[in-house]
Amino acid sequence: MDLLVAAEDLEPALLAEVSELAHPPRVIGVYRREDLPRGARTATLALWHVADPGNVGTLIRSADAFGAGVALSPGCADPTGPKALRASMGSIFRVPIGEFDDAAGRRVALVPGRGEPLAGVDLSGDVVFVLGAERDGLPEDVLARCDATATIPLAGAESLNVAMAGTVALYELARRTPV
Repeated sequence: MDLLVAAEDLEPALLAEVSELAHPPRVIGVYRREDLPRGARTATLALWHVADPGNVGTLIRSADAFGAGVALSPGCADPTGPKALRASMGSIFRVPIGEFDDAAGRRVALVPGRGEPLAGVDLSGDVVFVLGAERDGLPEDVLARCDATATIPLAGAESLNVAMAGTVALYELARRTPV
């Protein structure tokens, strides 16, 4: 990916017109989607119908922090949309993004209050953490295609936000993996 091909000075009013923010940025970037990273990593977050762009962007950022990839199902928020881009904090340019069904590895569904505690689940080899939509979770047909069902034990709250659950799962995997 070319880091800087050209630069143009624009009037602040023009930047304000194209921005969705109350206080528009002074700099914008233009890129081609086909130049974004592709490929596979040994750990992947597979997102099922995660429609909130802030959660998609945050999960891309978490994947970057832990060296993972992201796979998206149809119905997920556009990772290149403004809110997802802001939430990813630039990680979109480093994390490979693929299709939900193409993610290879042992599939571990993360489900609140169901399955084995994550600390006891086999996470050896390539691992795909399957995370469901914010409200609806994972449907039974998606759960049936997973190799394991895991839960993150909680002391108080009923469940975690999907971005938090994905981050905790990646941390657990990293904690077990020698550096």
